Amino acid sequence: MTQSIRQAAGSLLAVGVGGTELTALERAWLKLVRPAGIILFRRNINDAQQTRALLAEAAQFCAPHSARFVDVEGGAVDRLRDALAPNPSVQAVAQAAQANNRAALAREHGELVAQAVKAFGFNSTLAPVLDLGLPESQQVMGTRCAGPTATEVVAYARDFLAGLAAQGVAGCGKHFPGLGGGTLDSHLETPKIRRTWQQLWQDDLEPYRALRDALPMVMVNHAAYPSAPDEKRPASVSGFWIGAVLRKRIGYRGIILSDDLEMGGVTKFMPMEEAAVASLRVGSDLLLICHHPEPILSVFESLIAAAERSPAFCKLLLARAREAARKRAKVFRAGMPPALSARQFEALRAQILRFGETVAQTAPKEEPATQ
Repeated sequence: MTQSIRQAAGSLLAVGVGGTELTALERAWLKLVRPAGIILFRRNINDAQQTRALLAEAAQFCAPHSARFVDVEGGAVDRLRDALAPNPSVQAVAQAAQANNRAALAREHGELVAQAVKAFGFNSTLAPVLDLGLPESQQVMGTRCAGPTATEVVAYARDFLAGLAAQGVAGCGKHFPGLGGGTLDSHLETPKIRRTWQQLWQDDLEPYRALRDALPMVMVNHAAYPSAPDEKRPASVSGFWIGAVLRKRIGYRGIILSDDLEMGGVTKFMPMEEAAVASLRVGSDLLLICHHPEPILSVFESLIAAAERSPAFCKLLLARAREAARKRAKVFRAGMPPALSARQFEALRAQILRFGETVAQTAPKEEPATQ
């Protein structure tokens, strides 16, 4: 039973590593944890060959049907921009599509993002952003949102997701239930989004209702919503937002993953280890821990300890792991996608650059890239 608990705990974590190659220490803790997936950042990516080798080795230590995550939204959040070519932002593509009456631009954006991430060995991109581009969050979200209305967000995201799916790449709608009314960066603080329940249900949540069956995954944020029953709790640990709203009222049946548990939005509310247990209790399938080995191991051991203390949590942990494994098998492509030849890689780079030029004709100036 102990081994089953350990396997279950590890299989509910998706984790980051430090550099462009695994260290001996990372191999050791990956072998111990056997996570559900790996997430890479710009610090991990030099070129396609190196990234594919890193992912292939890391995947050997992961649970079956593991996720290979990367953030490629386009614009400011694009981990492949330096190693391949910069994809234009969500806002730029959505505005260009509207201005030119070319809805196909969003689907093309999705297909190009999917081809890019596959070239580097990933099977999922944590996109599209489904937040509303409201004035309150402009300083935080920048050009990451398709527009200020749910109609604009849904129009872009539906075609973007279709583009991803056509290439066999899993997308992820984020950041449920919506950061459009937030004025703080949840990497650092817990935003308190003071929108009414009516505003949230009719506008912020509309993309999740409209795209429920097209979203392989939904990422839950670390903001709090004073108008909701769990008024002080970040959504990522809220039974109201995950259980009552996303699972029951919206009827979402795909993978629910927490945003990075190392972020201040949740750690300033409760210790990370407590947040991990709470997030699983209320319905999450995967927990992201993106940067440091210490919290990964701490959360892993805390889940095991909680299961050993509580028969009820043990039962829940094992059931959650079985359900998450079933969902991963459905969502994530197993095995590494074929490598591109040098000629194919350059052709993809040129295609992305041409697409960016087309979009730029009617797009606002892009933000500087984030790390």
